[in-house]
Amino acid sequence: MTRISSFADVEAARRAARRRLPRFAFDFIDGGALGEQALARNRRALDDVRLVPHVLTGAVARDQATSFLGQDLAAPFGIAPIGMANLIAPGTDLALARAAARAGIAYTLSTAGTTALETIATAAPQSWFQLYVGRDPAITDDLVRRADEAGYPVLLVTADVPAPGKRLRDLHNRFTLPLRPSLRMGWDVARHPSWAWATATGGAPRFANLEPYSPPGSSTQSLAELMAAQSSARLDWDLLAGLRDRWPRSLVLKGILRPEDAQRARALGVDAVALSNHGGRQLDAAPAPVEMLPAIRAAVGPAFPLIMDGGVRSGEDIARCVALGANLVLLGRAFLYGVAACGIAHGPDAMIALLQDELDRTMAQLGCARIADIDAALVLNTSPVAKSSGDPIACPL
Repeated sequence: MTRISSFADVEAARRAARRRLPRFAFDFIDGGALGEQALARNRRALDDVRLVPHVLTGAVARDQATSFLGQDLAAPFGIAPIGMANLIAPGTDLALARAAARAGIAYTLSTAGTTALETIATAAPQSWFQLYVGRDPAITDDLVRRADEAGYPVLLVTADVPAPGKRLRDLHNRFTLPLRPSLRMGWDVARHPSWAWATATGGAPRFANLEPYSPPGSSTQSLAELMAAQSSARLDWDLLAGLRDRWPRSLVLKGILRPEDAQRARALGVDAVALSNHGGRQLDAAPAPVEMLPAIRAAVGPAFPLIMDGGVRSGEDIARCVALGANLVLLGRAFLYGVAACGIAHGPDAMIALLQDELDRTMAQLGCARIADIDAALVLNTSPVAKSSGDPIACPL
């Protein structure tokens, strides 16, 4: 079994990632939009959720197993879709997918992933695929066809990227694809020889899922321009309805923050919605997803599946989200920190083991033997998030 002592917590992995990655690579995964207020808000909102434990429950044996959209999962958390994951190290997408499959947790490959969706489906058949609805309908249609033919059980459609977010760290670092050498970048890379060697020998990251739509031998720059075109406001409710009619298996809508949007998605036949502000990388004024979770849970009722991401950094955070109504919690940055800290061979497994261990300890402290025991009754009713639904007594579920 992977030693959880590889890093003590997610923040320790983040510090290691900062040391081991060039600044432009670390800032790309770590940063948010504009002043990064949404990024900070995600964390503050989770920190504000207090859980009041039960005692004397006899929860000696604890079970994290859960079911989501017909899949049996070993834990109520999974790996969020991550663009450009192979910037951290060549092979990161594949390593994360395989680790998730070994552990029995959810993994989602992004359209902006740096490994082809067919490759991931072969290596980890229970993986999900995340779709950006871009400007070119033919590309969107073909991505859906490929995901269907590859047998992905879940198509996760992202709704919160109508235009690229303005990320000041990337602008300050002049981060583009292909990487444009400069004296500053050269010095940065030279100070991180392990990353430089791995990237030189393993190949610079490319948007592998979009390569079929560019001429053979297309440059990284042309693929990057094609990927930028996938940030589009073309997705609307009619187009989503068309995707629902076409996709034969589970369909998830990601990027929901309004209760009425969640209700409309449910009425349209979407199988689940994912509350997200894109990790604070799009609208800096957006609320934290966990702030909206009680109201959205109340709007869709107790049985409709909800996913949440944004700011999650520990097993306690996972329990907070579940208590407020999430059925599944996704993490992205944490797993990239883990890869940067411990490499693709050990980092993904170590991060999964760390989160499972922290969640188990949290369940013990709360007196919960099963995931179903983590509910709104645990949430302190003076919590700002608990009050956000308008109910001063408790979170409505």
